[in-house]
Amino acid sequence: MPSALWALALSAFGIGTTEFVIAGLLPQVAADFNISIPQAGNLATVYALGVFVGAPLLIILGTRIPRKGMLMLLMSLFVIGNLVTATASDFNIALLGRLVTSLTHGAFFGIGAILAADLVAPNKRVQAISFMFSGLTVANLVGVPVGTWLSQVMSWRDTFYAITAVGVLGFIGVMMLVPKIANHERPQIKKEFAAFANVRVLLAMGITVFGPAAFFTSITYIAPMMVEIAKFDPASVTWLMVVFGLGLFLGNILGGRYADKALMPLMYLTLGAQAIVLLIFSQTAHSQIMSVACILLMAGFGFATVSPIQKLVMDKARAAGAPTLASAVNIGLFNLGNAIGAWVGGFVISAGLGYAAPNWAGALLSVIALLLALASGAMDRRDGAPSVLQTA
Repeated sequence: MPSALWALALSAFGIGTTEFVIAGLLPQVAADFNISIPQAGNLATVYALGVFVGAPLLIILGTRIPRKGMLMLLMSLFVIGNLVTATASDFNIALLGRLVTSLTHGAFFGIGAILAADLVAPNKRVQAISFMFSGLTVANLVGVPVGTWLSQVMSWRDTFYAITAVGVLGFIGVMMLVPKIANHERPQIKKEFAAFANVRVLLAMGITVFGPAAFFTSITYIAPMMVEIAKFDPASVTWLMVVFGLGLFLGNILGGRYADKALMPLMYLTLGAQAIVLLIFSQTAHSQIMSVACILLMAGFGFATVSPIQKLVMDKARAAGAPTLASAVNIGLFNLGNAIGAWVGGFVISAGLGYAAPNWAGALLSVIALLLALASGAMDRRDGAPSVLQTA
């Protein structure tokens, strides 16, 4: 793989860590600011909503900036946002820091996915995108558990200081390793926005929203769920996040390896399996063994859809004339799904349905994603659309 992909993966590692580590920090954040855990969960919700809004906004504002320069600007925002969160004197400032950080996410992965695909041969584009996204999986395998552990032995603020340092390294990596590649063409904004009325694009983006929302509904509240229901020691949350990260890592390999061969069948399998695992988890959260198994499988099936969904949206959007904007917007939609999931999980807990309730709520969201995928596949078969099994 080109060295530039390592810089993209390192930055993705930092972004993935800051996004997901909050799930292991909620009890400490809530105690520090003297708020409830569902209220602390707003740090995840605000981040996700910021990604959703920031992705298209920054793509539009950055149309005249070379991709390398834009990536460096985004990593600068990442460093500033995490530093604000780490030094926040009250919860509202912490929310502001998360919002600033979130502006990096969608645009970075949207531009990075296009850049990664351009750096390799056409038949290796999904693998290149998957390699960049591997930073997210390594973040959950290493960054999130280490960040959770750091918050327990020191403080949650030190976790964000460490993430800030990773952001600085990411900035340096992009500056030194990413080549100066001129944008092939500036996005035609009116044309790209018009493409969002395309039913195929909308269906693909709907899968993007509800697929990740399913497992984020559960994982956002995994710390209180495992401590209160499964009776794990609070210190065990660290290695439970390792299990979650391992699931994401394996899922990313699965999605990257088989998406080029059977994209839609893979999505049917993973979305359906995710729904089943979450439903089982809702009934077995009291069991430590079953909880570990469900966390692993939930993460694996959930993340196996990420690279395939991104490829699906890019293919549909390219055919409809919106490759650049749709790529970034789709990353935002992943996080809109995360926001929906975090909100739904907090809602069912606040409604008094218990800490296991986010699991069955997530199963329902996964079923919605599966139905949208089935509808998309049926439309392709009915209209004889070009196969998404082929690499663009």
